[in-house]
Amino acid sequence: MTALNKPRVKWLLLAALLLAILVGNVVITHNTLTRPFPGHNDFLSRWEGARTFFIDGDSPYSDEASLNIQQRIYGRPVIENEDPGFFAYPFYTVFVVWPTVYMDYAWASALWMVLLEVCLVAALLLILNLYRWQPGPLLFAVLMVGALADYSAARGLVLGQPSHVVYLLQALALWSLYRQQETLGGAALALSTLKPQMGYLLVPFLLLWALRQRRWRFAGAFGVAFATLMLVSFALEPGWLRDWIAQVRLYPQYTAAAYPDTGSPVWIIVQHYLGQGAMVEWAVNLAFIAPMLWAWYGVLVQRRDERFLWTVMLTLLVTHLIALRTATPHFVVFNLILVFYLARLDRVRGARVTVAALLALLVFSWALFLVTVQGRDSLEHPVLFLPLPLALLVLIWLTRRTWWRSAPHPG
Repeated sequence: MTALNKPRVKWLLLAALLLAILVGNVVITHNTLTRPFPGHNDFLSRWEGARTFFIDGDSPYSDEASLNIQQRIYGRPVIENEDPGFFAYPFYTVFVVWPTVYMDYAWASALWMVLLEVCLVAALLLILNLYRWQPGPLLFAVLMVGALADYSAARGLVLGQPSHVVYLLQALALWSLYRQQETLGGAALALSTLKPQMGYLLVPFLLLWALRQRRWRFAGAFGVAFATLMLVSFALEPGWLRDWIAQVRLYPQYTAAAYPDTGSPVWIIVQHYLGQGAMVEWAVNLAFIAPMLWAWYGVLVQRRDERFLWTVMLTLLVTHLIALRTATPHFVVFNLILVFYLARLDRVRGARVTVAALLALLVFSWALFLVTVQGRDSLEHPVLFLPLPLALLVLIWLTRRTWWRSAPHPG
């Protein structure tokens, strides 16, 4: 065997090993979780909507699709004050779940759960590379466990949350700007819009920055990919945008009835705890938006490139603090912020202190859930939505100059 072929054989063996691990993971997940304990309702609504479209020929937004979803979740049509489980995503979401609609749901949900695990691990690896951090073996192992076992990540796995896919796509888009992979990054950012509430502020900021910096490949790839998604969607389902908007308009009504104590962190503070109205909520929202726009101005107009990554993180935090509604699995995107601090802690205080800090975060996230969980359905207490985004907001504001000095600059 020539020296030239040895690396290729090693990579092939590694790929075969990884494939065997993934296949085994799918089989174990199916046999121990998804077959005996059907669930993953956040995936189920997307899967059944896509299955109804590809197999039955009906729109994923149709009454037929909604009834199919409800039959799978409840075994009957929805009743008053229950989540109807509408498809409620942009039509092109069907392309993401399309390969699974031809298999039994237990196998489909097992495959989806393993895909989400891969997304969590891959996103963490991208973030580590972004910050040029190579933790030691023990710390790396704890980080990998944390990527899967953190409360937000684990809850998303149990629910089958597409948020974990969006997290990977957003991390990939950001990483691409630092590693000259801008075509890939622009396309990833376009696909990340399948869950708009996670990127409605991030996407415009990154596009404005790309145009300002003449990153034509990134902006162009986004434009081509997004236009393709839209054109194919309209070709397959001409009325999808109207029907999707109709379901989105109903979203606040039925989620408020099914989950009356949850919303955005700002809503929880202002309306749930303080008993104030929508006007006060919007005033608080503007108080968060103002410093974000100041940060945008510094990067986009004043060209303070050293503030770019910090501004991205501030934008992500404001996105989830003021969104119409958010969900704790969405908070996996905050790993983009947490890893920055963990990397600095490792460099300054060492691996042991960093491992202890990471384990403390894991324990706290689960302890808060366990002491506040409500009812047999394990409903989340509103307080779960507050500590992480608010603490990180205060932290990145107080340490903003550390970000400006230490965070990597986009290449």
